[in-house]
Amino acid sequence: MNRSLARHAHIARLRSQRVPVPDREVLEIIEQVTDSGLVEEIEPLVSRRTGSPCTLPVRALLVGMSLTAARDGGVILFTRVTNLLYFALSDAMRQQLGLRHYPDHDRGFESAYAVVRRRIHSVLDAIDPSPLPKNHRLARRHAEKLLAQADPAELIHRRTLLLRVTDMILAMSLREARPLLNGHWNGSVCVDATVIGTYAKGLAPDSPVTSTDPDAAWYVRTAKHKDPLALDDLAPAQQDKNSAKLQKKADRIKKRLYGYDASLVIARDPEHDGTPMPDGSANPDVVPALVIAFAVEKPSHRPGQVAIEALQQIDDSLPRGYLAGDRAYNDQKPENFQLPVRAMGYEPVYDYAKDQLGVQAGFAGAQLVEGNWYCPSMPDELKNATKDLIDEKIDKQTWINRIRARAAYLFMPKQRPDAEGHRRVMCPAQAGRAQCSLKKHTLGRGIHLPLVDPAPSPAGSPPCCSQKTITVPPESGANLWQPLQYGSEAWQRVYFRLRNSVEGINGYAKDRLYERLEDAGTRRIRGIAAQTLLLAFQLAHANRRKLTAWANSIALHGDRPHRRPTRRRKTKPLGTWTPKGYVTEPEKTEPDE
Repeated sequence: MNRSLARHAHIARLRSQRVPVPDREVLEIIEQVTDSGLVEEIEPLVSRRTGSPCTLPVRALLVGMSLTAARDGGVILFTRVTNLLYFALSDAMRQQLGLRHYPDHDRGFESAYAVVRRRIHSVLDAIDPSPLPKNHRLARRHAEKLLAQADPAELIHRRTLLLRVTDMILAMSLREARPLLNGHWNGSVCVDATVIGTYAKGLAPDSPVTSTDPDAAWYVRTAKHKDPLALDDLAPAQQDKNSAKLQKKADRIKKRLYGYDASLVIARDPEHDGTPMPDGSANPDVVPALVIAFAVEKPSHRPGQVAIEALQQIDDSLPRGYLAGDRAYNDQKPENFQLPVRAMGYEPVYDYAKDQLGVQAGFAGAQLVEGNWYCPSMPDELKNATKDLIDEKIDKQTWINRIRARAAYLFMPKQRPDAEGHRRVMCPAQAGRAQCSLKKHTLGRGIHLPLVDPAPSPAGSPPCCSQKTITVPPESGANLWQPLQYGSEAWQRVYFRLRNSVEGINGYAKDRLYERLEDAGTRRIRGIAAQTLLLAFQLAHANRRKLTAWANSIALHGDRPHRRPTRRRKTKPLGTWTPKGYVTEPEKTEPDE
């Protein structure tokens, strides 16, 4: 009997270790949720017009989710939400949130958990852009029938609501950073899609039933880190016909995951490299890279349009600067990505694939060479400089020299683009960068300027040679055009600092100790609406964690910072990059005595 009592006492002590949440912490979360506008956005979507009122207010649910995310590294499990809301808050806080009392035993917990589950699913149903049921396997024919019967306008409306709600969640993490962004950020961003797993098993493409998360799809990446392979889209007959080819591709698969692509928009100032101050603290004028918008879709489905959906969530009051993306984005149809991006006020910065090098397009005689408009009489060795480097016809330093030599043949902007995106540009001779025999007034400026002597043509000189300026419409070379000269030091500074910010965020938010962004177990509700909603809390937590680490590494009022800045790797000097690597400095040798 005594041993039994002692055992019960030990178990009671273990059960009593539930730590209550301080009222001050809850009040801070309540203030954030109240100021976010989420309650006013969601309540009309889930309000009951008949029957008994819901016992869990929307505000209380959002407070519980925010509190859980703050305490658990951005991860939200609804058993944890239930525990915090109903059994860890003080009576005063539960009363302020309008929460019903449940007894602290198994039946009480299950009752409270059922209320939380019903409430979150009512929210998800209102913003779910998919008509497919989750959590059980559905015959593919029936799933196709449901998709065909769904109202496209209603699905678009729900996706808009989903993006709006998740943007508000993300904006809560940026509230303290907004004054800093307004003062120390020029509006430049990088867009990138990162894969996240879903809490469901993916099935073969020819399976007669769907997965329990029918909104997701397979993500496949090869050992060469190319874009995901479209293995799932092949019909069974086509798979049999190409079985050898598919097997060869499968042998090269490096990563395969069933889930979604999260298109992230990362804010970063490319004019500063984040080098610590002389006293060893972080630079207070360089705000760390932050996620300011995102959207979720199946892997490799509509990457351009999904990125545009994310960009459209950015507050109009924020500036617009450069926009960098990987090669998946400049390979889109211009109307799906490049033209909308420019219409928003962004200036794209791209790298190019092997089949996009050299002369890419033409207009009024001018030639688009690797994203920039050049004089048609620019020497072929300059036009094909990058091709020759890739084909190993020239070395890296020769490529750098030829890229610099291109600048003399570059068309220069005459004025800012108009409201429709038309750009008026000057011929390089007219801009004082070269001398041209067709424009006599440009001759005699000195041997330091190259002499352009266009070959005579029966058709006469093109407009770019016979006129001082030409007006380039936005559609000309739209999928590849960029304002910075490809390969130049200015291009390297902007492109790589923006692209590196994405890699940094991905590694930061996928940390196994915190958000674990890629891990399906951190988002245990299926469907695109649930995955997007829970991902918003994870990204918001990553933003807050990054801002806190940055603030702690800044010296204030002459005091030492609370912690040292993250140790930065030594970067290569600008101007040494080539498409095949970096030019290394020659080793210094001791002079002969």
